Amino acid sequence: MSNIYLAIILAPLFASMLAGLAGRLIGRAGAHTVTIGAVGASFVMSLLVLRDVLGSEGPAYNETVYTWLVTDGVRMEVGFLIDRLSALMMVVVTFVSLMVHVYTIGYMHDDPGYQRFFSYISLFTFAMLMLVMSNNFMQLFFGWEAVGLVSYLLIGFWYTRPTAIFANMKAFLVNRVGDFGFLLGIATVLAYTGSLDYATVFGQAPALGEQTIEIMTGSPWSVATVACLLLFVGAMGKSAQVPLHVWLPDSMEGPTPISALIHAATMVTAGVFMVARMSPLFEQSEVALTTVLVIGATTALFTGFMGVVANDIKRVVAYSTLSQLGYMTTALGASAYAAGIFHLMTHAFFKALLFLAAGSVIVALHHEQDIRRMGGLRRYMPVTYWTSLVGSLALIGFPGFAGFFSKDALIEAVELSTIPGSGYAAACLLIGVFVTALYSFRMFFLVFHGPERMDEETRHHVHESPWVITLPLVLLAIPSFVIGWFTIGPVLFGGYFGPAIAVTPAHDVLGELGREFHGPGAFLLHGVAGLPVLLSLAGVASAWYAYLHRPSLPDRIRRVLDLPYRVLVNKYYLDDFNEKVLARAARGLGTALWKGGDVGVIDGAIVNGSARLVGWCATVVRRVQSGYLYHYAFAMVIGLSVLLTWALSRS
Repeated sequence: MSNIYLAIILAPLFASMLAGLAGRLIGRAGAHTVTIGAVGASFVMSLLVLRDVLGSEGPAYNETVYTWLVTDGVRMEVGFLIDRLSALMMVVVTFVSLMVHVYTIGYMHDDPGYQRFFSYISLFTFAMLMLVMSNNFMQLFFGWEAVGLVSYLLIGFWYTRPTAIFANMKAFLVNRVGDFGFLLGIATVLAYTGSLDYATVFGQAPALGEQTIEIMTGSPWSVATVACLLLFVGAMGKSAQVPLHVWLPDSMEGPTPISALIHAATMVTAGVFMVARMSPLFEQSEVALTTVLVIGATTALFTGFMGVVANDIKRVVAYSTLSQLGYMTTALGASAYAAGIFHLMTHAFFKALLFLAAGSVIVALHHEQDIRRMGGLRRYMPVTYWTSLVGSLALIGFPGFAGFFSKDALIEAVELSTIPGSGYAAACLLIGVFVTALYSFRMFFLVFHGPERMDEETRHHVHESPWVITLPLVLLAIPSFVIGWFTIGPVLFGGYFGPAIAVTPAHDVLGELGREFHGPGAFLLHGVAGLPVLLSLAGVASAWYAYLHRPSLPDRIRRVLDLPYRVLVNKYYLDDFNEKVLARAARGLGTALWKGGDVGVIDGAIVNGSARLVGWCATVVRRVQSGYLYHYAFAMVIGLSVLLTWALSRS
C-alpha cells in the first residue's frame, strides 16, 4: 500500500509541475486534463485507502518513507500515518478538489492565467495531502506552511489588482502570527519528548500533563497546557478564529474556485484537523480545552453577526465559513472531537457548493457580486437555484440535510460538556443557529427571489451557467443532502475513529449522547422539535418577512440600530485597530530601530565612526611624514632620549 500512498500525494504534485512549467507546450486543454486526471486518480485511490482502513482496528500504516535529517538524535522524516481520521480527510480533500478543478474549466475560461491557476490548485492539493497524511510534526509543519504559501499565491492570483495584493499580504502576515505560536508549540513538544514522531509524543502525553515549566519565575505551568495553547495559536491563524480571523473575508479577492477549495473546505479546516489529531495532548489540559471552547464559541456567534450586514455574495458565504469553523472549534474544546470532524466533513460539501453556486451567479451577472443588484434569478438559473437551496438548507441545519445531523449533534454534545465555559459556548451556538439562518436566507432571497434589480443589459444576457459549472454543483449537492444519514451512526457513535482520537472518560460527552442514539431516523424525529431547529426556522421566517414581505423593514431597523450596524459594517473595528494601532506601532518601532540602531549605532558609531576615526588618525600621522631629514633626526633623538630615560629609571 505504500506505493498507493506515495501516488496519492505525488500525482497532484507532478501534474502541478507539468501545468506550471510546460503550460505553454501542453496548452489550456492539456493543463486541465493532467491536473484533473491526477486529482481524480488521487480521489479514487483515497477511496481505496478508506476501504482498507475500515477493515482494520488500528492504523493501517504508520511508517517512515524518507529520512531527511538526523541531528542530535532527532529524526526529521517524511512518513505517513494512515488511519480512519487521515483517510476521511484524504477523501474529503480530493473530492472537493476534483469538483473545483472541473468547475474551474468554466469559471476561468477566459482568464490569461488559466494554466497557472490549474498549477496552483493542484499544488495546493498536494500540500494539503502532505498535511493530513503526516505521521510527524516536521511533515505537518511542511504541509502547514505549504498550504499557506499556495493560499498566498491564489489570493493574489490577479496580481494587477491592488486589493488582491493587499488581501494576500494580509493573509500572509496574520498567518505568520499564528505560525509563530505553532512553531513554538512544536519546539516545546520536541524539548520535552525528544521526538517529532506522533506515536512517540502521544505515548508521553500523560507525562507532559504532569511536568511543569516556569514561563515566569514562580509561576509553574503544565507543559501540556503550554504546548497545546501554542499549537492552538497556529490553529487560530489557519482556521481563522477570533482575533486572527481578519484575513479570511478579504481573501475573497481571489477567484471563486479558490474560495471553495481553500477558504471553505480544506485549508481553513487544517487547524480543526490538527487539534483533533493532537487530542491525546489536549486531553491532558483542561485549561487548553476551555480556551479552545470559548474562542470557538465567540467566533461562531460574533463573526456570524457580520454576515447579516454584508452585501458581497462571496463575503456572506465567507462569514458563514468563519461561523461554522467556530462551531467545529467549540466541539473540539468540549472534547467532542468526532463531532467537530463530522461537521468538518459535511461542511466541506455544502460550503464548497455554496461558494461555487455564488461563482455561478457571478459569472451569469458579468462579475457582479453585490446581492442588492440581483434578484429574481430563480427563473434564469434553475440548476444554480436548486443546488443553492440544498446548500443553504444544509448550512442552517434543516432536518434531514447533512448539516442538521452534524450541527445538531455538535450542539447537544457541547450542552452536555462540564468543561468550564461550556454554558457560554452552548448559548453562543444556539443564538448562532438563528443568525446563520437569517443571513443565509437573506442572501438566498435577495439573489433568487423578489424583483429583478440588475440593469437591463445584464438582465438581457443572464442565463444558466455551462455544464462544467453546474455539474460540480449537482455532485456536491448530493452529499450535502444525504451524507448525514449514512455517516452519523458510525462516525459519531459507532467508534469509527478508534484510537485515532483520544478522549478521557470524564470528557466523553459523545459517549453519553450515544446512549440515546437509536438511528438517524430517531435522531431526526428527536431534533425536529428541538430548540436548534425552531431557531433555524425562525431565522428563515425572519429573512422572508424582512426581505420579501416587508423589504422596507431592514432600512428602518438599520436607522434605529445605527451604532450596532456601524460596528458590524466596520467588522468590530478590528481592521482599523490592526492597521492604525498595531501596524503603526510596528512601523514606529521599526523606524526607531532603523534610525537609532542601524543608522545611529551600527552605521553611525561602528561602521562609519570607525572609518572616521581611522581617517582622523591617518590625517594626524600623515603630518609626521614631512620629508625633511632633520625632522626625522630630531624625532630619533627625542625617541632615543625617552628610551634611555625609561631604561635608567628602571635600573
